[in-house]
Amino acid sequence: MKNRSNVLTAAVALMAATVLAACGSTSSSTTSASSDAAASGVTASDPLVKSAPDGMTAAFVTLSNPTDTEQVLVSATTPVSPMVQLHEMVMQDGQMVMQEKKGGIAVPAKGSAVLEPGGNHIMLMGLTSAVKAGDQVPLTLTFASGLTMEITAVGKD
Repeated sequence: MKNRSNVLTAAVALMAATVLAACGSTSSSTTSASSDAAASGVTASDPLVKSAPDGMTAAFVTLSNPTDTEQVLVSATTPVSPMVQLHEMVMQDGQMVMQEKKGGIAVPAKGSAVLEPGGNHIMLMGLTSAVKAGDQVPLTLTFASGLTMEITAVGKD
């Protein structure tokens, strides 16, 4: 069973690496975040989702926190995917692999967290529909404090 799990993990990592490697440039758009998090000072900029016909894809965004209190992103949801996880890329046995980020992604006080290809990101698995360039993909970000943030990520090739 462990060997089967390792094969599955490797397959998911390979697919994710392909998605992440294919990510191109981002635009400098911003989103208006309606939510408790925005009211508390946390903002989101340049949200995008890599276009994908099916399977899985990744979402990227820069979260900024001008307050004196760290915020920790602990989960995300979207109607286009029944399984959404926060992921990180780590070195394992001499190779970069993707894994779920336990404990969430910290957005430091008076700082920012950049979710980007090759680093921390939001993984959307089991897409219920294709994500095409130009699509508007709603995401709800939830922080450990209970704050939530609604953002709209743009599909990009």
